[in-house]
Amino acid sequence: MTSPATSDTSSLSSYQKRLFVFLGVATFFEGYDFIAISQILPNLRASMELSKSAGATLVAVINAGTILSYVLVRQSDRWGRRRVLTLTIAGYTISSFASGLATGPVSFAIAQFTARVFLIAEWAVSMVYAAEEFPAAKRGLVIGVIQAMSSLGSVVCAGMVPMLLATPLGWRSVYFVGTIPLVLLAFARRNLRESSRFAEVAAAQPAEHRPLLEILRGPYRGRVLELALIWGLTYVCTQSAVTFWKEFALAERHFTDAQGGASITIAALAAMPLAFASGKLIDVLGRRGGGAIIFVLTSVGVFLTYTLPDRASLTAALAITIFGASAVLPVLNAYTAELFPTELRGDAFAWSNNLLGRIGYVLGPLAVGWAAEYVGWGPAAAATAVFPLLALGFILWLLPETSGRELEETAGL
Repeated sequence: MTSPATSDTSSLSSYQKRLFVFLGVATFFEGYDFIAISQILPNLRASMELSKSAGATLVAVINAGTILSYVLVRQSDRWGRRRVLTLTIAGYTISSFASGLATGPVSFAIAQFTARVFLIAEWAVSMVYAAEEFPAAKRGLVIGVIQAMSSLGSVVCAGMVPMLLATPLGWRSVYFVGTIPLVLLAFARRNLRESSRFAEVAAAQPAEHRPLLEILRGPYRGRVLELALIWGLTYVCTQSAVTFWKEFALAERHFTDAQGGASITIAALAAMPLAFASGKLIDVLGRRGGGAIIFVLTSVGVFLTYTLPDRASLTAALAITIFGASAVLPVLNAYTAELFPTELRGDAFAWSNNLLGRIGYVLGPLAVGWAAEYVGWGPAAAATAVFPLLALGFILWLLPETSGRELEETAGL
């Protein structure tokens, strides 16, 4: 079975173009939120009188919301992609606004925890949509560009935060301003259709409640666990690398707050064209060849980002790190969507990324924050550079090449 929506490899329909823009805008906020916590963390810690380890614990608690997003992503195989995406956009809008109203670390953690539940579910379902609705020959490009919109979100946030921190509302304004376009996105989703592949499967066999552990008892168990391991190893590094860089720059390289913010903005701008090219790279060189380049650059970038001595070289290394943190995602998003059948795709994504893979997403920053109390931010974060290399080793060992092949073919065992 080849979906009509994806059978033409030469051009995109008018609806596919609109969907492309919509999913890109939705993913924009994953980057905005990702950089926001990194940019405001020193200010937030100061205003709430939190230590380094307490700040890292706060980040870990917030990141735990990404694991709970599993519940929503899994439901996309039952409720449909459209309904879950609509729910997540509305939920993230409300939670992001509530973050700006927080009165202390507990209320901020609750609001941001909830925001991450909806945001990461929104991101995951967007990637499933992208895989199911676009031609096989352009799937990597589409997933890469949509993911790169996250980098654009990072650039916009990084550029705005220094100005917003200077306002009377301080760090709160970052969340208030970010809510405005989310309201517009919630309105625009009215023209969103259900994924054609999901609609075909649902018409043939209406979705029923699936036992929680069913996918782990079936033939796709191995693939779920392999991808979960790769996601987890990757997140241990990438989630800490950008989050704590401003802390490192201010404490150990003695940047001013303005210098740290400016370096993040410059690095994000420099990384953006490369991030947009990552999807095309994995279509041309394949998931394995393109992935090898991306994962090696990520490892090198993270190590240099936390070891180089001066601002210019650190900013250049940070650009590589931001590129890597964004570019590894199209590789793993493509694999996670391509290696499972339509009726299991949401459940598989939820298990391998949102539930099991996100353990590294949560524990990585916690471990780095704890280690920073003893050895400093630089050595603690630089040590995580080994994890993308481990992840790449498992990709080359365990995963097949899927570039340019239809989902019905790549999902076969």
